[in-house]
Amino acid sequence: MEILKAEIERKRKLLLDKNLVNENKKYFKASELNETDDNDEQNRGATVEKKEVTNDSSILNENGSDDDKILPRKEVIRRLRDRGEPILLFGETELQAFKRLRKCEIQEPEINKGLRNDFQEAMDKVDQDYLDAIISSQANMNKEDESNNVIQDPMEVYEKLKEDAANLGSGDASLDSELILKFLQLILQMWNNELNTLPPAQKASTKAKLARATYTQTQIYLKPLFRKLKSKKLPEDILDSLTIIIRHLLDRNYIMASDAYLQMAIGNAPWPIGVTMVGIHARTGREKIFSKNVAHVLNDETQRKYIQALKRLMTKCQQFFPTDPSRCVEYSEPV
Repeated sequence: MEILKAEIERKRKLLLDKNLVNENKKYFKASELNETDDNDEQNRGATVEKKEVTNDSSILNENGSDDDKILPRKEVIRRLRDRGEPILLFGETELQAFKRLRKCEIQEPEINKGLRNDFQEAMDKVDQDYLDAIISSQANMNKEDESNNVIQDPMEVYEKLKEDAANLGSGDASLDSELILKFLQLILQMWNNELNTLPPAQKASTKAKLARATYTQTQIYLKPLFRKLKSKKLPEDILDSLTIIIRHLLDRNYIMASDAYLQMAIGNAPWPIGVTMVGIHARTGREKIFSKNVAHVLNDETQRKYIQALKRLMTKCQQFFPTDPSRCVEYSEPV
């Protein structure tokens, strides 16, 4: 009985607070009660939404200003669509959608990229570089002339390297690494100069863009090799093979250099397929499987890339420094 009285008293106070009944009005309609309930819900929702916006703004202000952190709505939509995410969830604000995008980019920074096409990336870089060169060609003409005068003549560097090649392979790994690095950088520089001296009309052709993309890709592939040569941390077996290759290239014996390249890239060790141990007894030729002459091109992706780039430099070296046909390797010479 006391519980019922308390409930009646609570409802009476509620009606008084809502101004539905008073001393002059003892009755009210159900529509009036529903209208007051709707107004209360709207006021409550507006208050909650205002608190959420205030909390989000305070969180962003702790990390930085809104202008520095929040991206435009179009950019947020584009990035969400690239990731296969919905651009706006049910009941989600634009600020919450931006925070969801930022969370996805932090957790999975390279989603939906898959396998990369290095050559396509190089082509894109060539197109962008070509546009940048057209825009800034007139302004930087004098600077380029001054820089070209500072660069040493490639033929003088080549002759000096030929003189120093007498000490190549003498057992000094530091000297060998330095000479190999200088020679590879020389061929790369001459290749770049050849592409830069093309007429403007020819630079815009597809053939020239492919050549520039190949050069850019080769330059990227050789960065790990150059880094190891500068730090003198190149593996001994690869350094020995590179020493032989560079010595033959300086002697303009491109057939021997090609043989040494194949020896380094593929090797002459047997490649076992399937079962390699069929019994408990050792066989006479089994130790050759684990010999030093392994196929470096199959070791990892980084080695495969700079070994492939090295072959391109060998082809360009034969083009820049021709010799007798009996000492040359056939290659497709550009027209």
